[in-house]
Amino acid sequence: MEKLQSMQQYNEVIQKERVIFMFSADWCPDCRFLDPILPELQEENSSYTFYYVDRDDFIDLCADLGVFGIPSFVAFHKGAETGRYVNKDRKTKEQIQEFINGLS
Repeated sequence: MEKLQSMQQYNEVIQKERVIFMFSADWCPDCRFLDPILPELQEENSSYTFYYVDRDDFIDLCADLGVFGIPSFVAFHKGAETGRYVNKDRKTKEQIQEFINGLS
């Protein structure tokens, strides 16, 4: 999963097709719980490009997008938000896959 480096990159990336941002932090135990399943999720959903967003590095972006709990996921397609799975709860692979399956 590529790590988001700048707001310029974010603004470019959201214009692409089928992008999912995972908002996370190194210190977050519920986020680290997902580490073993992320490669599988990416492989099984290869029509999407996944980006890791460090909440601490992009706190203003989190506020702009209303991401106040992590781990959280926000999806975009050609500049429009297509879905969000945003809360502070621990998530399972099945829950994340259900979110991805529901994206338009």
